[in-house]
Amino acid sequence: MSRTTRAQEEIRRFRSITPVQVAELDLAGDDAWLRPGPGSPPVTPGEVFVLVRSQGRPVGTLLGSVPEGAEPKAVLTALARKSGLRGPAPGEPPEPPLTSVVVATRERAGQLARALDSLLAQNHPDFEIVVVDNAPVTTGTRDLVERKYGERVRYVREPVPGLAVAHNRGIEAARAEVIAFTDDDVVADPRWLTELTAPFTADPGLGCVTGLILPARLSTPAQVLLESHGGFAKGFAPRTYDPAAPPADEPLFPFTAGRFGSGANMAFRASVLRAVGGFDPATGAGTPARGGDDLYGFVRVLAEGHRLRYTPQALVWHHHRDTWRDLETQAYGYGAGLTAYLTAVLVHRPALLPAFLARLPRGLAHARALTAARTADGTGAPGDHDTRSHPWPARLSRLQRRGMLYGPVGYVRARRALRTTGRRTR
Repeated sequence: MSRTTRAQEEIRRFRSITPVQVAELDLAGDDAWLRPGPGSPPVTPGEVFVLVRSQGRPVGTLLGSVPEGAEPKAVLTALARKSGLRGPAPGEPPEPPLTSVVVATRERAGQLARALDSLLAQNHPDFEIVVVDNAPVTTGTRDLVERKYGERVRYVREPVPGLAVAHNRGIEAARAEVIAFTDDDVVADPRWLTELTAPFTADPGLGCVTGLILPARLSTPAQVLLESHGGFAKGFAPRTYDPAAPPADEPLFPFTAGRFGSGANMAFRASVLRAVGGFDPATGAGTPARGGDDLYGFVRVLAEGHRLRYTPQALVWHHHRDTWRDLETQAYGYGAGLTAYLTAVLVHRPALLPAFLARLPRGLAHARALTAARTADGTGAPGDHDTRSHPWPARLSRLQRRGMLYGPVGYVRARRALRTTGRRTR
């Protein structure tokens, strides 16, 4: 089969992907409740991606099918109970610390309003919200914050483009001992901020905490395909990464930063983040490096001896990109961001190079084994990432590999561009 024919077949398969509903199901005692996901209509017959909760806490996801004429709650509850997704009775987290929430945004006032509404509904007892308007070309974001949110949200302007630059401006403005970051295209669960920041109270050695990211909608083929192959989720098992006891299943630790979490759902102890200089401004979306600012932050914190905690109890719902073109851009950006952040880490901490090179052979062998396992059937389904039904297009894999080759070049270009603005690239 020629490359052109394969590409046409990939597009045909992509277009044949049908929407999936998003819902939440709580198995509370002998009773249960079902509700649509954030912004979704009521559940009807058809395929449903379900977040299963136990007494409010996330315990897993599943993909169910509601037949015509059936009652969705009864069908999905039976499926969830059969799957064993109940989880232990959750305990209350300790009192969370004073927290600053930083949201970087650029010309997306409509999405930002939805995110801010969910942040202002948090059950955290003491927090502030800082919106960083990154290289604005209109007054839309400022007008929204001042008109709708007044003193409840602080507005900060950062004229230099780039997500890491904007996040660093947020760090400068933050007043709290813990700084949480999320994006303008999420809806935060009401317990998100408490669950994300309480671990800092329980463990003084923590430098960073990350949380669970699930899809807010699966209404387009691009959204379904992305979630079919993992999306941004890192599972439902909490885990602590400790540089003093490297995990045996992570041969490249701590350089496998993509396993730890994502920038839409992360928090840092402010003193630790400031001690490592914040995020490298030559990484991140909006720069020639395309991404990697969050991964850079994870590795820098771990490299300084601080622990990183992943907790699935801290949940945000993310609005995935809508189109095939979005997926192409995302795949290339992920590849570029990966090698750009590795370049940044080794530039700033050259003492890590021997450790990186020593881990590289085992790490590459481990990656090949994982790739072989994934491509044995080459497909995926939301809610059950090991039973796949939608092939991952080879074009997207090729674009990610091209991005990986470009990443170090993009990082160098980003550093040069920053010099013209007078920004430090530490």
